[in-house]
Amino acid sequence: MPSSTTIVLWSKEGCHFCGEVKSYLESKNQPYQNIEVSGNDILRDVLELKYGIRHVPVVEVGRGGVYEALLEPDLAKLEKLLAAAGEEVVS
Repeated sequence: MPSSTTIVLWSKEGCHFCGEVKSYLESKNQPYQNIEVSGNDILRDVLELKYGIRHVPVVEVGRGGVYEALLEPDLAKLEKLLAAAGEEVVS
């Protein structure tokens, strides 16, 4: 993975969709930073300010200081987002 690409996953424990996204990233050997929002309403406030939502999962993919976010647990869209960021994703 190019060192300039960053993947951030906003999730909460017990969230089925969050688990699917984590499993997907791990199966593709994609390192990511996990931000756990459980019990921390301030982090949900951050999501609301950034994207107008309070739900997870949210996946942010950044490269060159520019981030794009996936606000739904759609693995096909996640794969396209990673490919657009220059990630090589093995199907």
